[in-house]
Amino acid sequence: MTGPAARAVTTAGVTISFREAGDPEGPAAVLLHGGASSGATWHRLSAALAAAGHHVIAADLRGHGTSSRTEQYPLTGFRDDILGLLEALHIESAALVGHSLGGYVAAVIAQQQPPRVTRLVLEEPGLPGRDGTERHELSGPRFLLPALAGLVIRRGFDRSAVTSAVRQLRAPDMNWWNGLTSITAPTLLISGGPASHIPPQRLAAVAESIRDSELVTIPAGHRVHSRSPEQYLAVVVPFLTASQAAQP
Repeated sequence: MTGPAARAVTTAGVTISFREAGDPEGPAAVLLHGGASSGATWHRLSAALAAAGHHVIAADLRGHGTSSRTEQYPLTGFRDDILGLLEALHIESAALVGHSLGGYVAAVIAQQQPPRVTRLVLEEPGLPGRDGTERHELSGPRFLLPALAGLVIRRGFDRSAVTSAVRQLRAPDMNWWNGLTSITAPTLLISGGPASHIPPQRLAAVAESIRDSELVTIPAGHRVHSRSPEQYLAVVVPFLTASQAAQP
């Protein structure tokens, strides 16, 4: 087993940095952070999965950490970067773990390329709207004020990457919602409870649309893995290692 190592690949002109840990021959687990964060946020989960024999890749999304800053940040670009990373590392299939923006990206990949995703963990994923009349959670002060404060304090990301993602996620996208039925990977959804800006009932609607899913609530707000790390690991690590135990 190896410790975390920083690497980078370039895919379609975008350099994606990532931290790699664990057994290169073990089952792959790709960890995708939320907006205004980086792959470093996964240090606890990465260590736990590496100790369990996984090959762990904690990526910096474009515009974050040491990955490329780009002129535009379409949501499809985040998806394509991660698919390009998998191709560059010759990873045919992997478990995907995503928080917030990273959860949106992980869900899109699981929808559009089901065979590539072995297991899926969506922690407080970013959810697009379903119609123009629905009040979206990203429009309220519970989200915008903390997010804008973070933009002032933090420097490890491109502000445009966050504001662009928020703007796009506020738009209705029925293709995303309808695509949930295409997800075949066993899926664990994690809600931060009423303290989060994402209403638990909306995550429940996501769970109802995925054929093999479980919704767990850890009342820690939006950043569950950071605010309640022990509870988070106690739920996520057994879920991700269950496939290993089932193998002969």
